[in-house]
Order: sequence, then C-alpha cells, then structure tokens
Amino acid sequence: MNITMGDSMSLDSVDYDPIAHLNLVFSHPSTVSSVARVSSKIQKHQHELSKEITALETAQAYGPDSSLERMQSAQAELAFLFQRIESVRSRALQTERDITTMTADIKRLDGTKRNLTLSMTALKRLQMLTTAYEQLRGLAKTRQYRECAGLLQAVLQLMRHFNSYRSIEQIAVLSRNVSELQRELLEQVCEDFEIAFAKGEVAARRGVLVEACLVMDALGEHAKTRIVHWYVNTELREYRQVFRGNDEAGSLDNIGRRYAWFKRTLKTHEEEHAIIFPQHWRVNEQLAMSFCDGTREDFKGILEKSMRRTDGPKIDVNLLLSCLQETMDFEQGLERRFASEPRASIDTLSSAGAADERTQNFNGSISTAFEPYLSLWVEYQDKALAAMIPKYKTQHLLPEDEEFSPQSVITSAIELFHFYKVTLSQCIKLSTGERLLDLAAVLAKHLDEYAQQVLLGFLQRGGAQGPSIQDIILVLNTADFWQTRTEQLEQSMKKRIDLQMAAKVDLSPQDDNFGRVAQAAVLALVAKVEMDCESAWREMKNTNWSRMESVSDHSSYVGELLKHVNGKAEEILPLIVMQKNARTFCDNLVKNLAETYIHNVVQCRPVCETGAEQMLLDKYVLTKAFENLMSFHTSSSSSGQPPTGFQKFVNVAMAKMDPLLKTLQVRPSPPEGLVQAYLIHIGDRSDTNFRKILELKGVRKTDQPHLMELFAIHRDGPAAGKQLVERSALLEPLLNSSSGGLGSSGIAGASSSTLAAGLGSAGLQTRLDAASLGERLLNAAKDSVERAGGAGGAAGDKVNINENLKNIGNFFRRDIGALGARFGKRDITPTNGGLDG
Repeated sequence: MNITMGDSMSLDSVDYDPIAHLNLVFSHPSTVSSVARVSSKIQKHQHELSKEITALETAQAYGPDSSLERMQSAQAELAFLFQRIESVRSRALQTERDITTMTADIKRLDGTKRNLTLSMTALKRLQMLTTAYEQLRGLAKTRQYRECAGLLQAVLQLMRHFNSYRSIEQIAVLSRNVSELQRELLEQVCEDFEIAFAKGEVAARRGVLVEACLVMDALGEHAKTRIVHWYVNTELREYRQVFRGNDEAGSLDNIGRRYAWFKRTLKTHEEEHAIIFPQHWRVNEQLAMSFCDGTREDFKGILEKSMRRTDGPKIDVNLLLSCLQETMDFEQGLERRFASEPRASIDTLSSAGAADERTQNFNGSISTAFEPYLSLWVEYQDKALAAMIPKYKTQHLLPEDEEFSPQSVITSAIELFHFYKVTLSQCIKLSTGERLLDLAAVLAKHLDEYAQQVLLGFLQRGGAQGPSIQDIILVLNTADFWQTRTEQLEQSMKKRIDLQMAAKVDLSPQDDNFGRVAQAAVLALVAKVEMDCESAWREMKNTNWSRMESVSDHSSYVGELLKHVNGKAEEILPLIVMQKNARTFCDNLVKNLAETYIHNVVQCRPVCETGAEQMLLDKYVLTKAFENLMSFHTSSSSSGQPPTGFQKFVNVAMAKMDPLLKTLQVRPSPPEGLVQAYLIHIGDRSDTNFRKILELKGVRKTDQPHLMELFAIHRDGPAAGKQLVERSALLEPLLNSSSGGLGSSGIAGASSSTLAAGLGSAGLQTRLDAASLGERLLNAAKDSVERAGGAGGAAGDKVNINENLKNIGNFFRRDIGALGARFGKRDITPTNGGLDG
C-alpha cells in the first residue's frame, strides 16, 4: 500500500496530517490486515532518512567548505580588525597631545587677558569706592542728607564687591572706615532728631529730618527700627508717666482719659510729624500698637491687683463691662482707621508679601487683658437675656404700625437674633476658647426659654377660642425662622472656636425644640378647623342611624362638614409659607377628622345595616374631598393635581374605619354571616370587642348569647385560630370608653383623642380648649418627666425644659408613626416640622 499518496499526504509535506493519512490508508475494516506491512514500510523509510541525515552531517563537518573552517576564518578577521582599531586610537591620542601643545600658549594668553580685565574692574571700583567714601564723609559733616542717602547706597553696593578681598590690609582698612562712617551717620541722625524734638524745633528743621530719614532707610532695617522706637518712646513718655505713676489717673475709672490722650497724640503726629517719616515705615501704626501693648499690660496689672484685694469688692462688673465696651470701640476705631490707609494690593500672590503690606491687627490688642475675667461678661449677657424673655412674653407679636403678612416673623425673634449676633461677634473678638463655649451654653439655655415661655406661651392666648389664626402663623414662622438661624449660629461658633472645643458646641436640641414648637402651632391650626366643625358632628349624631331605610348620595352633615373644613383650609393654607408645614397641617387635619368620624360612629349607636352602608358612602365622599386639601396651598395650586403621597396618606387614614363599617353592614341573620364578617374585618379573638360590636349594631340581649357561642366556635376553629390576634389594634382604643361615652363632639373628639394618644396623658380625654393647647403640651411633658423620675421625686423636677420639649416631639412622632405601622405605609413618617411630603 502506498503511504505517500498525493502532495498533502506526503511525509515531506509542510502541512502533513498523520490522522488524515491514517484514515486514508485504513479507510475500510478489511485494510486492518495490512498494519504490519505499513508499519514495516514506515520504519524502513525512517532508517533511510536517518542514514541520509548522518551522511549530510559528516559532509558538512569535514568538507572543504565546512563550518569549522568558516569560524576560524572569522576569528582571524576579528583579530586583524582589533589591531587596526588600536592603531587608530593610538594615533588619535598622539594627535590630541600635539593639539594641546599647540594651544597651551593661546590658553595662557586668554587667562592673562581675563585676569587683567578683572584687575582693571576691581581697581576702577576701588577708585570709585575711595572717591565716594571721601565725598560721603564731606557730605555727612555738612549734613547734606539727601545726597548722603544716594551716595551711601552706592558705597554700600560697591563695598559688597570687596567682601572677598578683606584679607588685603588696604581693603580691610577701607571696610572699617565705611562701617565707622555708617555708625557716625546713624548717631548723627539720631542726635539731630533728639535735638529737634527736645528744643521744639521740629517744624524749623523738618526738611533736614525728612532727608535724614532717607539716610536711615539706606542704612538698613536696624537703623529704621532704632529711630522709630526712639520716636514712639518719646511720644509715649508722658503717657507712661501720667497713667502708670498715678493710681488715680491709671485706674479703670479713667480709661476714657487714656484713649482721649492717645487720640490727641495721634492727631499731633499726623498734623506735625507724619510728614517727616516715609509712608512705608507706618510710624503711626507702630505708635498705636506700642500704645496698645503698654495699655494692655497696665490693665493686666490693675485687674490682677483688683482680684487680690481683700478690703472691698474685687471688680465692679458694670465698670468692667463699661471699660471692655469702651476698649473694644477704641480697637475697632483703630482698625477702621488703619485698614482704610492705602497699601500694597493683595490681589496677587507677588504683592501679598510686599514690604509695605500692613500686618498690624488692633482687634483684641488691648481687650485680651480682660479675657480671664470674661466669665463676668458672660454672666452679664445671661442676665440681660433673662430680662428680655419676660418682656417678650408681654409684647405684641408685631408692632402696631406693621401689617401682617404670611412671611411675617415675631418682632422679638428678630431682636433676639440680632442680640445673639452682636454678642457672639463681641465674644469671638475677645476669646475663642472657654468663654465662647460658656456663651454658647447661655445662648442655648435662653433659646429653650424663648421656645417654651414665649412661643408656646402665645399659643395659650385668646381665651376659649384660642389664639387667632394670624398669631398662630406668626408663631409657626418664628419657629421655622429660629430653626434655620440656630443651625447658622452653631456653624458660626464651630468655625471660630478653638479646634479642640468645636465638638462641644451643639445647638441641635434647640433646633429640635423649635421644630416641636412648629408642630404645636400646626396642631393649634388644626384645632381651629375642628372647632368650626362641631355643628356638623352634632348633626351626624342627631341622625337616626338605626331606622335608615335607604342610601342617598351622601348625608346632609357631610356637606356641612366639608363646607367648614374647606372654608377654614382655604383661609389657613395660603398663610402657611413652607410646603412641609402645609403638608403637616393637612396630614394632622385628615388624621384627626378620621378619628373623630370613628368616635362619632360609636356614639351614633345603634347603627343598622343601611346606616352603616350610608356611613361608608359618606366616608368615600369625605375621602375624595380631603384629597384636594393641599390644592388650597399656593405651592400646590399651580400643579392642579394633589401630591401623590398626600393622596395615599388620606386613603390610609380614612380606611381605618372600613373594618368597623363593613362589619356593621352585615345583618345578624344568619348569625354565621355576622361572625364570619367580624373575623374577616376585625380579626381578633376578644369576646368583649365582639359583644361591643353587637351592642353597636343594636342586637337584642336575648340574641347575643347564641352569637357569642357561634363566635367562640369559629374563633377556636382550626381555619381561623392562627390568623386572629388577641385584641384588635383598631377596635380596642375605639370602644374602651364606649360604655361611658366618648365625651363631647367636635374638637373634644378629635383633638382630645389625638393629643391624648400623642402625649400619653389620660387627662386629655375630656374636652380640649384651644387656649390651653400650649399649657397641656407643657403639662404633658412635665408629667412624662415625673414618671421618668419615679422615686427620685426632686430629681425629676431638675430635668431641663429641653427634655420636656423633646418628649413632646417624641410623642407626636410615636402617634403618627403608629398610624403608618398599622397600615404598612412607609410614606406616613414624621419629619422635622411635618410629615414626609
């Protein structure tokens, strides 16, 4: 069999495929018998190839043109090449030596020329220096200071070129002569200044002194500093003699005389002496700062001495505050005075470090002496704020000449915030440490008092009708105003207080308190609406629900109720500026109306099946009407559609009554139907609650035992047993007081139930007066503190008002949160100042 069939099947082929070749050779089972023959042929072919390879290798290795011979030839050629390279390198080195020898003389001539040029330049400069020195000596003797200044700069600049030649005796002598001349000029100028000021000849010799300052500028910073210090000490000598050597003149009582004296001195300087000194020396600032430094040290000694006194009062607080205020006014006057002077631009980085840039800061330059005693100042601010709170309680909310607007804020809030800003600004200038932290605590305390005593106090006004709507809106706006400003105050103090104390500044409790005041104001607005609805609820209870024979579109009380609700909402909502407050108002109003509706259903017993169906239809009409409440608010009216979140909230709140009404719709015959309806809609195992439903439907006493027995059988059955709760969360609080009545209608049924649940106070189950809303809020908070105190008694009385307000807010959140948890709606959650919109 041929194993080399075709080009692609040849063993010598580049793309030879053994598998394809084998498949071709053994294409049929009958060809298997030729395996041995094929294998033998392949081995034979392999042996032939091996022999051929061996022969070729031998011929290549030992032939006349073998690889070994070519390698030997290449090595010989490389050796010859290396010899030639070495020869070229040797010739290059020799050439370089020859060129160096040829150019050595040229280099020597170039060096000589360069040295000669340097020598001539040095000699010329030395000649110029010697000439300038001699001229400078002559000008100095004749006090020609303007020429001296320019020539002195030239001499000093030339002298710097000879610093490296001072080992030469002549140069060293000249350098000493120049230094001596500098010293003589300095002493001579200082002597001229002393004589002129001592003899009162400043005006007559002003020209000479102006030119002398140019010489001092040329002499350098040390000369300028010496003459400025001498001038400042000369001008302040009288001040130190009068106010330091005299206890009466130097006392705090005469602090005004110190500042008046300096103002006169500064005026004299600017009118007579300022022209003498170059402007960039800023002698007036140096004079002012030296005065401040000396005065500060004087005050430190006086205050320390006063604190060590044992024969009388240490420090008069009023005098201390008066001195502090006068000192701060003086510092601010200096800061304004010198900040307005022209100076180098600070718009660019290059000019920021200019020599004439003003670096003095007079704020705190004297008043820091009072810092250790600022606790007295903080106490004074505390007393001032304590006196302001009672005044604010009796003030009109707005001035008589100011008209109300929906954006108006109580005048006292603006005054108080301005007082806070000014006080904080003053304290920051004096201290950014412990005193600022103490002031923060004082401000926080009085913010709590303002929230409790002033804002909540306004909600108690107005007698039986409560405060007016406009007054409540003002309280609401003020609470929102202070919520924003409290955060601003906190951030401002944290930025300026020492870094290690920043974490201790916390006004978040006060921020929360104003949020709770806003909630209380919203509840007061809700109470206004509920009071207006009493007649509608009275009409509902006067309807005979036990003998109703047919169902109409809606009951007459529904129209009356919607008229009052919409009318009041249309009056109140446009006055509420913030969207979140409007949403909170609508949420609470709907929730309270829904609870009032359920309580009135219980008071309308007995309710027949048709009556329950009519109530369910009335509830549907009310739900659809309540969904549009937010449209009365200006921010919602433009969209045309009520917010989706609010619609969900209304449906959830109004759906609370569905289980009760749907159960009342079922007839007691057959009895199994009523029992099954109760288990489906109410879904609890309570015999008491089931009996109350029977009473609410008006089932006769004689028929109740049979129904109770059926209820027990179905309740304990295997199908319903695991799905029932012990007591319905809806029915239990609703029917607890049904036997004794639920109290009065209207606001008694709505506000009382809401605030009783929210504040945890059983005493609020009775009629709630709008005028007593704020008082009941505070009483509820106090009750919670007393309960928390337990046996501690007095300890509970010491809990601050911050915790009281916090408890109120927690109660509000707990009440609203319970509603959301009951119906599984996450959008019914309390937020800061209202429910999530």
